[in-house]
Amino acid sequence: MTTPEPQANELRSSRVMTEAEACPPPVEAMEPLEVLDTEPVVAKEEERLYVAGQWQLMWWKFRKHKMALVGGVILIILYVIGAFCEFIAPYDPEAYFIRYKLAPPTPIRIFDTTGKLHAPFIYHRDRTKDLETLRDIYTENPEIMYPIRFFVKGTPYKFWGLWETDIKLFGLAPEVEDQAVFLLGADRMGRDLFSRLCYGARLSLSIGLVGVFLSLALGIVLGGISGYYGGRVDTIIQRVIEFVRTIPTIPLWMALSAALPADWPIIKLYFGITIILSLVGWTGMARVVRGRFLSLRQEDFVLAARLCGSGEMRIILRHMVPSFLSHIIASLTLSIPGQILGETGLSFLGLGLRAPAISWGVLLQEAQNVRSLTLAPWLLYAPAVCVVLTVFAYNFLGDGLRDAADPYAR
Repeated sequence: MTTPEPQANELRSSRVMTEAEACPPPVEAMEPLEVLDTEPVVAKEEERLYVAGQWQLMWWKFRKHKMALVGGVILIILYVIGAFCEFIAPYDPEAYFIRYKLAPPTPIRIFDTTGKLHAPFIYHRDRTKDLETLRDIYTENPEIMYPIRFFVKGTPYKFWGLWETDIKLFGLAPEVEDQAVFLLGADRMGRDLFSRLCYGARLSLSIGLVGVFLSLALGIVLGGISGYYGGRVDTIIQRVIEFVRTIPTIPLWMALSAALPADWPIIKLYFGITIILSLVGWTGMARVVRGRFLSLRQEDFVLAARLCGSGEMRIILRHMVPSFLSHIIASLTLSIPGQILGETGLSFLGLGLRAPAISWGVLLQEAQNVRSLTLAPWLLYAPAVCVVLTVFAYNFLGDGLRDAADPYAR
């Protein structure tokens, strides 16, 4: 039995319509062009991420941490000041200005009394004495102006002990002898506090770096041996660590510092204080390294390194230590401000660095005089602000480096 012709045509047209509806539209009519454009960009970004090196990944992650960048910039500025203190400090730290004992900070001006704009300058300052309180009073004479010049000649000095020069970053003209620029005021002997802070930054900041690297060396070596080999060696090292940690830190520092000869020169005293701070600070690093070694020594990459014939020290230094770099960085950045605070505290108590050495702790110790704090509070505020700023900057930097050490973490 055959199908009637009209009915067959109707079925054929229905089949054609269905296929037309199922067919995709032409390429010209397709709209999702943006997806096609973004796919190569995404692929390129993923390729750049996976082929990048470890330090490049760390930098990409670190620069997203704004407070860490701020802390790093602050520390760079402080260390540059400490490294080039002879050039940046306008005066010798031991130079006396008898007329300016306990003088307040010198106002730096750019507008005169008429409102006219000038290059940075200071007014002439005269000193008078209050007959009732016998306190020095400094008044400005707006009729006499002294411009502040850059790269001026000052007291000759040896730059890093290599060559002698007399160029300073800023100051007054050499012919102006009865005036001075005290950015942070003067102490009770008429010495420029800003210049002394610049010189103090060199000792206070460097003692933290030297001390923490000694602690790092002891911590990695002893902690690595303890965690890698275990057994009786681990027991002995852990008992030593526990004994050292049971002793209060500050009394131990004080006892060891008091044992240093009082007639030692500044260099010997500096390294003596550094070793004392390191002998106490290595225990925390050793604990961190031991814990990580205990968890890593059974990993597959350690077994593979042994099967490839790698030596023990190569396995420890080339494979195990880099695998927990974030923990080491975090411990280092937290230990450096601890070392700085330790030196500051010892020097403040008179058991650390002593005059004629200049550090922030020594400056705080010299500011203990009640009369000085009453008449010149900047003697206490200036070095204290430097110490607090350094500690905060290191903490922010440590947070950023700790996060950047694991760049694949979201």
